[in-house]
Amino acid sequence: MVEIATPVLGNRPIADITVPELLQVLRSVEARGRYETATRLRSTFGTIFRYAIATGRAQRDISADLRGALITPKVKHRAAILEPAALGGLLRAIDTYDGQPTVRIALQLAPHLFVRPGELRMAEWAEFDLVARLWVIPAAKTKMRRPHKVYLTDEVLALLKKLRTMSGDGSYLFPGVRTPKRPITDNTLNAALRRLGYTSEEMTAHGFRATASTLLNESRKWHPDAIERQLAHVDGNKIRRAYARGEHWDERVKMMQYWSLYLVGLKKKSAAS
Repeated sequence: MVEIATPVLGNRPIADITVPELLQVLRSVEARGRYETATRLRSTFGTIFRYAIATGRAQRDISADLRGALITPKVKHRAAILEPAALGGLLRAIDTYDGQPTVRIALQLAPHLFVRPGELRMAEWAEFDLVARLWVIPAAKTKMRRPHKVYLTDEVLALLKKLRTMSGDGSYLFPGVRTPKRPITDNTLNAALRRLGYTSEEMTAHGFRATASTLLNESRKWHPDAIERQLAHVDGNKIRRAYARGEHWDERVKMMQYWSLYLVGLKKKSAAS
């Protein structure tokens, strides 16, 4: 028997839950100002109901009746290019960056890896296994304080091998100009984008994450949870975490390969136009 246990619903069979009761649960979350959590929780309930339908425990997904019933959270978006043709143009522009060579490679890696800018600029060679094609970002360097794995595609490996000839003698992939004992500053990549002619309203270093998230989701080729895992998003809601489907590593490997080739294709298409 599939059950959902909350203070409002009690420990009851899922088929007995009504739309008003489910809305009451979500409204109680909204009442604490957790609008985004409430929206994610509705999505989680949808996953649970769909599983219940597939296994004969429920007849329909009642969470679908609550679309539009919740408060839409106001999200402060960092500027990002989301249109494929414009992204191709940006990739071509990055290749022409005439500043510090290691910074150019950082910009070239950013769209392929779409990690947080701080994780990229502070990357150390000891975290990489080029033979296993793996970068493991230590928990201490991640926002969620848990290790994060990134698969290294052919395109990424080629850039890393080129970078190794520049900074391989030191600890950091992208050492600072004044001292190699420290990485580039947190504003270096954004400053490079400005040098290329992109304003802060058009594109940011963090925007590569939104670019990848948007276009990968729009492709409908990958499970949303696989995309979220690769973005190193960890939901703060205990119920959603309980129903998370693992790390999706095999799918993430295929997705990263697809994404790198997609970026290469965009750049070539932009050059031809």
